[in-house]
Amino acid sequence: MSSSILIKNGHVIDPASGLDEKTDLLITNGKVASIGDNQEGNGAKVIDASGLIVSPGFVDLHVHFREPGYEYKETIKSGAMSAVAGGFSSVCCMANTSPVNDNGTVTSEIVKKGLEAKAARVYPIGAVSKNLDGKELAEIGEMKEAGAVAISDDGKCVLNPKMIRSAMEYASMFGLTVIEHCEDESAKDGVINEGEVSARFGIKGIPPTAEDSIASRNIVISAYTGLPTHLAHISTKGTVDAVRLAKAKGLKVTCEVTPHHFTITEDELESFDTNFKMNPPLRTKEDLKAIKEGLKDGTIDCIATDHAPHASWEKEVELDKAPFGIVGLETALPLSLKLVEEGVISLTQMIALLTCRPSAIFNLPGGSLKKGSPADICIFDSQKKWIVEPEKFLSKGRNSPFNGKTLKGKNIVTIVDGNIVYNPANL
Repeated sequence: MSSSILIKNGHVIDPASGLDEKTDLLITNGKVASIGDNQEGNGAKVIDASGLIVSPGFVDLHVHFREPGYEYKETIKSGAMSAVAGGFSSVCCMANTSPVNDNGTVTSEIVKKGLEAKAARVYPIGAVSKNLDGKELAEIGEMKEAGAVAISDDGKCVLNPKMIRSAMEYASMFGLTVIEHCEDESAKDGVINEGEVSARFGIKGIPPTAEDSIASRNIVISAYTGLPTHLAHISTKGTVDAVRLAKAKGLKVTCEVTPHHFTITEDELESFDTNFKMNPPLRTKEDLKAIKEGLKDGTIDCIATDHAPHASWEKEVELDKAPFGIVGLETALPLSLKLVEEGVISLTQMIALLTCRPSAIFNLPGGSLKKGSPADICIFDSQKKWIVEPEKFLSKGRNSPFNGKTLKGKNIVTIVDGNIVYNPANL
């Protein structure tokens, strides 16, 4: 670890403390030591951040790093490196591995591999049910003790309402939140959004009601029990409206949205490009508009990538046979900055959606630049234009729907726990 790092001349934005000014930031022994002009580092490594934004490192509550079991798609190390390339200092890994992360042994192995990666902080999310089968609760207390920060059967919905209530009650004993992948049985065998595009091409659709019904169910259970629930990757106007109403009633309901769901719509599927196939599917322009409104008014708590790498050969098949999912860690920043450029949210709001707001949901360290906070920091250029070339990703995954697109906004440096873990320009 470098004992001290002095970041000079950057535009420092920290929504958690209300800081928004051009100034210097000193890191000492892995912590934010002080912020202010004309600081002296006394032998510290100096990073000149002139013209760049300095913010807390981004926090992603929803990634799939595939290890153990599917290392050909992604490893914890390659995923953690992809994260820091995108400006993420902390990521939370879903449990749909092989074996499933439904016990303390698997959780501990993920924690160990995360530390060995020496990149982003890797936090395991344990399973709700054993083997993700929705029948018997997983070893929640054991996983918590080993390092799990939440529980979810993501990739599968917990269809049994009694099971999800039991999970919420049991998880609350350990200070954990249940994350729900909202999708009822009407989505079975669906490929893309049920709507105009699916009807035109005769493709089995996933109706928006499949999401809305489970989201509403979880909200009702949360209201009855007084316990928190977090809704993963929401994608429909109906769910946005339901969450907004729940929050107006003071319920403990939080949610996330992915960059692809506020950037592109089902119309892209007319190309039959499997890189546009994800779950939940791309929805309509009306849904996209509702998501932007939810981000603007605070209904949506945070941005999460649902980073889901697959091998190229898995995606190079017919649309109905291809797996769901895209990579997202290395394109999340510029896609989020488009919201700022469009006037949907401010730059400070965007940073909050990627830092202090997600960290608060699972009570994670980081997300702030307050004195004494962990020195998890990203330094990015909000104006830099670049062409998406998936073969250059640090992720093993190449399955990006933004391949060949010119995006604006690029992470330049990532610091985790006072260590510079990403700095290709050697600032």
